[in-house]
Amino acid sequence: MFDIGFTELLVIGVVGLLVIGPDRLPETIRTAALWFGRLKRGLSRFREEFEEQIGADDIRRELRNESIMAELKKIEDDVGGLKDSINPDPAKPEKTSQTSTEQPRQAPVPETRPNTKSKTKANPESKPADHE
Repeated sequence: MFDIGFTELLVIGVVGLLVIGPDRLPETIRTAALWFGRLKRGLSRFREEFEEQIGADDIRRELRNESIMAELKKIEDDVGGLKDSINPDPAKPEKTSQTSTEQPRQAPVPETRPNTKSKTKANPESKPADHE
């Protein structure tokens, strides 16, 4: 309510001590606190009656419900946008690279080579060596 810090309270206490005096200061603080409490209670009662007359609780509830409904609507829109980005038209399935008449492609099978460095095979183009 009031932004009064410790230094401000200290200054008010020193000024009060100088103006009122040390004998009457405790009694004056007590009286001021009583008046402040009565004022605060009176304003609180006035506020409660005023809010009751205008139906502030109902208005707060309606505003809260409206904000919740707005959040739900936003979430539904976000989810709908995500749904559309995944599958734009639920009646039409997404087009894939394969048509329904094509056979699915199989992964290529690696070729196996026969061992060409056999010791028993001779090169047909080479001439027989002369062994003397």
